[in-house]
Amino acid sequence: MVTERRERSEAGAFGRLLRDWRHKRGVSQLELALAAEGSQRHISFLESGRAQPSRGMVLRLARVLDMPLREQNVMLIAAGFAPLYPARDLADPELLQVRKALDCMLRQQEPYPAMVMDRHCNLHMGNDAAEKLLTWLMEPHMAHSLPGPDGPLNLLRLLFHPDGVRPYIRNWPEVAGHLVQRLHREAILDGQSDATMALLTELLAYPDVPRAWHLPNWEALQAPVLMVELTKDELTLCFFTTITTLGTPHDITLQELRLECFFPADEATERNIEALRVSTT
Repeated sequence: MVTERRERSEAGAFGRLLRDWRHKRGVSQLELALAAEGSQRHISFLESGRAQPSRGMVLRLARVLDMPLREQNVMLIAAGFAPLYPARDLADPELLQVRKALDCMLRQQEPYPAMVMDRHCNLHMGNDAAEKLLTWLMEPHMAHSLPGPDGPLNLLRLLFHPDGVRPYIRNWPEVAGHLVQRLHREAILDGQSDATMALLTELLAYPDVPRAWHLPNWEALQAPVLMVELTKDELTLCFFTTITTLGTPHDITLQELRLECFFPADEATERNIEALRVSTT
């Protein structure tokens, strides 16, 4: 059985992945061995391909290295095992209770906007206030001129694309700079997957994106909340936003969901939210 598993897996793939993730996390073979309750010699043999891991060892190492569930599946496959964690569509019947919980949180955020996004900021759910906010910001042509119009609306493209909402974000450099640094960090966390790197490359190629944003700035402070100032049609809205993730998920889709809530940053915004609600009804 071990021989069959070795034949199914690409020679040396697991060892290369393990070494790459260890380097990403900045730990030595000895440090990894101690955290995983193993020996440095065994870690060395795993990385060189001289030893093959058990399924339990793969999962233990992945968890010590704090690997996302999606990348844990990749590690299992590289070692010749079946993937463990499913990646279901949010509309899957098995996720009905999760959708109900998200619906409840979205409704509780009214009359202020709240949105459910995936790791690439594709919009999957939103409350009525979020729909009104996007309706107010987006011109009729935007949904068709942005890349990927057939899929879910990507909020990062909407923010960065020259045909997007950039003109209406008064503090665009601060907002966009914060988000691109967040995406740099996401790229590192998910092992620089092709999808994440493609999105990051696309955003950085748009006009007027500072060259300094092409590299991650590890010294930049990530504030606990993000301030967003919007101005259009003589109406100004100032929000601060918070992001919530689901705790201890055992599904890739759920681990990658983000619930972003918008809160008024001043009394004028509280009043203007009501004016926006009326004008878009």
